[in-house]
Order: sequence, then C-alpha cells, then structure tokens
Amino acid sequence: MFVRIVKMSFQPLKIDEFLNNFHLNKSKIRGFKGCEKIELYRDKKDKNIFFTYSFWQSEADLENYRNSDLFKNVWAKTKILFNGKPQAWSLDKIVSLE
Repeated sequence: MFVRIVKMSFQPLKIDEFLNNFHLNKSKIRGFKGCEKIELYRDKKDKNIFFTYSFWQSEADLENYRNSDLFKNVWAKTKILFNGKPQAWSLDKIVSLE
C-alpha cells in the first residue's frame, strides 16, 4: 500500500471554505480507482494546519488521480486558501496494527 500525506496551512478566515470543499469531494476522491481510504486531520496546537492521508493501491493510481479533472478542480479551489506552501510526502506502508 502507498500513502500520500499532504500538510496544508490555511488562512484562518478560509478554513470553513476548505472544509466545505473537502466534505463535498471526499466521497468522490475515496471512490476514485485505487483509493483505499482518505483521512483528514487537524493540528492540535495550530488550528490553521490540516493533513490529508490518502491510501492508494499503487503510485500509478495516485498519479491517475492527480491527472484527473476531479483533482484539478479540488486543488484549484484549495490552493487559493493557503497561507503557506503545502508539503507532501509519499510513503510505502510497512506495518499497520489496528
């Protein structure tokens, strides 16, 4: 399994706009071919910082999503809300205990 983590920092007055857009699109993203799970986290100390964790069957699946109209539309509405440069990590899952 392949995991993509994206850290985003938003303008305080734009957080509700981000959350609304995320909630409108989360099921579409989760339903994209190869997406196993999507999670959204908020930093405990800095309420402007959010993280998305998306779990993919392969890097190719993530790349197909990133080249899709869905991603382009979601990202276009998201990136204008930032108050800092986003950061992203691509990881291979080694172990998961639940």
